[in-house]
Amino acid sequence: MPLDDQSTGEARQFKVVGSRPIRPDGIDKVTGRARFGADMNAPGMLIGRILRSPHAHAKIRGIDTSKAEALPGVKAIVTRADFGAPDEGVADILDNCMAGEKALYDGHAVAAVAATSAAVARKALKLIEVDYEILPHVTDVDEAMKPDAPVLHEGLSDETVPEGVSQNVVHRVQFGHGDVEAGFAEADTVLERSFKTAATHQGYIEPHACLATMGADGIADLWVCTQGHYMVRNTCAAILGIDQGKLRVTASEIGGGFGGKTTVFLEPVALALSKKANRPVKMTMTREEVLRATGPTASTSIDVKIGMKKDGKITAASAELRYQGGAYPGSPVDMGAMTAFAPYDLENVKTVGWDVVTNRPKQAAYRAPGAPMAAFAVESVVDELAKGFGLDPLDVRLKNAAREGTKSSYGPTFPAIGLEATLKAAKDHPHWTAPLGPNQGRGVACGFWFNFGGDTCVSLNITPDGTVTLTEGNPDIGGSRASMSMMAAEELGIPYDQVRTVIADTGALGQNEVTDGSRVTFAVGLATIKAARNAKKVLCERAAMVWGIDADAVVWEDGCARPAGDNAGKFPPMSLKEIAAIASNTGGPVAGHFEVNAEGAGVSFATHMVDTEVDPETGSVKVVRYTVFQDAGKAVHPAYVEGQFQGGAAQGIGWALNEEYIYGADGRLQNPGFLDYRIPVASDLPMIDTVILEIPNPGHPYGVRGVGETSIVPPLAAIANSVSEAAGVRMTDLPMSPPKVLAAMQKG
Repeated sequence: MPLDDQSTGEARQFKVVGSRPIRPDGIDKVTGRARFGADMNAPGMLIGRILRSPHAHAKIRGIDTSKAEALPGVKAIVTRADFGAPDEGVADILDNCMAGEKALYDGHAVAAVAATSAAVARKALKLIEVDYEILPHVTDVDEAMKPDAPVLHEGLSDETVPEGVSQNVVHRVQFGHGDVEAGFAEADTVLERSFKTAATHQGYIEPHACLATMGADGIADLWVCTQGHYMVRNTCAAILGIDQGKLRVTASEIGGGFGGKTTVFLEPVALALSKKANRPVKMTMTREEVLRATGPTASTSIDVKIGMKKDGKITAASAELRYQGGAYPGSPVDMGAMTAFAPYDLENVKTVGWDVVTNRPKQAAYRAPGAPMAAFAVESVVDELAKGFGLDPLDVRLKNAAREGTKSSYGPTFPAIGLEATLKAAKDHPHWTAPLGPNQGRGVACGFWFNFGGDTCVSLNITPDGTVTLTEGNPDIGGSRASMSMMAAEELGIPYDQVRTVIADTGALGQNEVTDGSRVTFAVGLATIKAARNAKKVLCERAAMVWGIDADAVVWEDGCARPAGDNAGKFPPMSLKEIAAIASNTGGPVAGHFEVNAEGAGVSFATHMVDTEVDPETGSVKVVRYTVFQDAGKAVHPAYVEGQFQGGAAQGIGWALNEEYIYGADGRLQNPGFLDYRIPVASDLPMIDTVILEIPNPGHPYGVRGVGETSIVPPLAAIANSVSEAAGVRMTDLPMSPPKVLAAMQKG
């Protein structure tokens, strides 16, 4: 959907958009009034708990629940036998929620109980007897691809996988154009490197929780912390074999998601327990359960080969990416392969991706899924080549940067994009020329993300006193309530504080996609603007009715209906409040609605710059300075945009330096808690500076691009480039924990 004639993108002079009003959820959250997933209770509520496999790979020969069922206070127990055959599209999701023939990873759910208290539920779990046949397991992606590796699923590989490859390889993708071998022949230097990244968790503070009520008639309600309650409704309905309209899902406030709450884990189980017990069932995960059984990102193994001339021009580039997505198909390797070389204008490029299953929990999205790992590998090689030729790393990136009209490495031709602007801003920033201290290094890297649109439905209702309620169907995980209110206020010409945005349950609006893919400010914002314009049309019609003139002779300006010109009559402007006050006499309530499958989401680019200091005695890395340069299209609420930039950088710092899933020889997770799985704390982080660039997206009325995901793409590479310079040795394995850095320096 292109820019329309009511908007001129960057040239438009905004009054509300671009300002920094207070966040609408702030008071509720700081006072404790906000209700999160575990904050809902119901009369007669039972407590649900899940029994999880202690084995990485085991055949389930039998489950005896008789002793647990006899325990006083136990009201329901479910196993896979309590679920019917699901639709093919949700079979893996059901198997992940409740194991079928095999337990496929440490922490895989095998049974669940609902009891009158948490203590009784825990005791009941200990009474459930599971007969396991322990099988060989594999948790490393390269090991899983070997011909003699233990096989998780027989016959799961699709038609893209060539013969002779391990059955754990379930899918292959390829992107690119040109002749890479001819391009390598033109290069003055061709550099090949191999990289590995560990699996990391999104690290949200609020664990998964839900409250389910389901009667024997199939009518059900669900309260849940999620990034997409319509997705929860559709998925649970398919798993349980009920009509979607019989399940109403309400999204709670959410204590972090970052992509990790875009699927279901507890919800179908809670509904099944509730139906069996005929009482509400509440389930809340422990932190150990979150880490053992919910989606981390994929771990990867990547080979990159790039050819470059002495002047810094890239002649060819190729990459082979191996991603494990846990025990089921669906790793983000396709997006990794698409994003790997997206920042560059290349004549010869090829990426091949392999989706591999291992005995790990099913991966879930984590902010630009698949892209940070690919960027880490590619940007490391670009940096090493540039420095090998004695060239400025930013100049090399500028020389090869994708611009408007560039045929992307994954196929489409780019429209107006902001990569060059971010690189120039980085080069002009004082950070780039600031002096470095002893044992310090400076690194830069670029990153890319697609951004999405999708199904969106909003309703804008004007109350009799002239205030406005905007109802939308996407959980607010990054400030969307503020942004939607601002865009509605901008379009209607009224103050921000006269608009309130609320998140509807699934029964109040049509289908809405999940809050992911950096889609909400773009797609819901577009729908909000269109709904406001629909409302303005009605408001003009009502004013025309009062004045006795044609509706076409009325225009909306500065929050008022006005005659279009002298020929339309000499009527004083009628404000929104005045029209709303008499709406009952002119046709009834005034509202605007809009439904769309939004297209035109603008791609997003960023450049990050970071200084680190490496302790030569311990290998410990300190982040000294960090600056983010990113194109937001149009920053609706700059403070939220800056927060997204900073949040992505902070998570990238953790991913690059400390965070990793550590599995023992037995295939069990050894660090299922924040004590041993180390996310960054305040003392690990510098003040993260931000520079917002605004290159309007032509697909949005205000020029908006999504910003939530691109910010996590460059940090892994930028930090690796910085640490490599400070340590004097190229780092290729993440995380760059002190023992790894020290060993690399000692090896030289």
